[in-house]
Amino acid sequence: MDTDIGIKVIITGAAGFIGYHLSEALLKNQFTVTGIDNLNDYYDPRLKEDRIEQLLRYPDFTFRKVDLKNKADIDSLFEEFRPDYVINLAAQAGVRYSIENPYAYVDSNLMGFMNILEACRHYPVKHLIYASSSSVYGGNKVAPFSTNHNVDHPVSLYAATKKANELMAHTYSHLYGIPTTGLRFFTVYGPWGRPDMAYYSFTKDIIEGKPIKVFNHGKMERDFTYIDDIVEAICKLVGKPPEANAEWDERTDDLSTSFAPYKIYNIGNNKPVQLMKFINVLEEKIGRQAEKIYIDMQPGDVLRTYADVSDLEKDIGFRPNTSLEEGLGKFVDWYKEYYNVK
Repeated sequence: MDTDIGIKVIITGAAGFIGYHLSEALLKNQFTVTGIDNLNDYYDPRLKEDRIEQLLRYPDFTFRKVDLKNKADIDSLFEEFRPDYVINLAAQAGVRYSIENPYAYVDSNLMGFMNILEACRHYPVKHLIYASSSSVYGGNKVAPFSTNHNVDHPVSLYAATKKANELMAHTYSHLYGIPTTGLRFFTVYGPWGRPDMAYYSFTKDIIEGKPIKVFNHGKMERDFTYIDDIVEAICKLVGKPPEANAEWDERTDDLSTSFAPYKIYNIGNNKPVQLMKFINVLEEKIGRQAEKIYIDMQPGDVLRTYADVSDLEKDIGFRPNTSLEEGLGKFVDWYKEYYNVK
């Protein structure tokens, strides 16, 4: 990626999994990055702190501990840094946790995103990119999932908040001309990942000789997407803000575009993998068999995710393609090093 030195980016959720990797990639490409995060304890804060420690090695990285729902702090940050671009990755994650603690999602995913939109309105930016999720496809049956499909049937509050983010972004794109791009991520995995994700907890339990819980008796498919593919796609999209189409017509035009400067993309590996195959590859990379407990589907889960990434390929010439074998191998190597597993 060719850039002019000193382009300023605010990345929210910079201590998170995707935020950490994206911050590092942009710093390597001479961006000036201000990372913000509230370092909450949804999972081990030490992992978040260690990610930030890695980023602080770069002279053009600044970290601020800020909570998105604190409007005054967000406004102050934008006033100080005047970013060219904003990438909003901060969110309360997790489908199952949204059933236990719904208000955490209202605070972070709705109020927090509202504060980002308002800041982008009052301190105009060239492009706001924000994380959506494959979970917005909810109970959809037609696969692969296309950004041209209706997504009005979420099956978790987490998914509903992500759909709400897309609607909120569209409104601000229309009213204030803010170019916004929403990214529907599909099951992201890799080094420095999230401990609440299945691949991470499976690895921990297999190494420690504990049984793993296999939901829906293994009869599920996921479009597992390696972190480097996610980051490459975002880097290619940063300098490509969407343009308004004044002639847009929902009867004939793509629903992921608009009469406003607004766009939605899927970012997925576009190769669904059966859960049992995923576990088998993980066992092979760890070098140990897992003891399995087969249990029923959990509320809020879906049977299958499968990304149509034709728009991504058309607009930036990129299609995620890291194989599961390569990606899980790199994750297991990182895990063993990070946790000093012999």
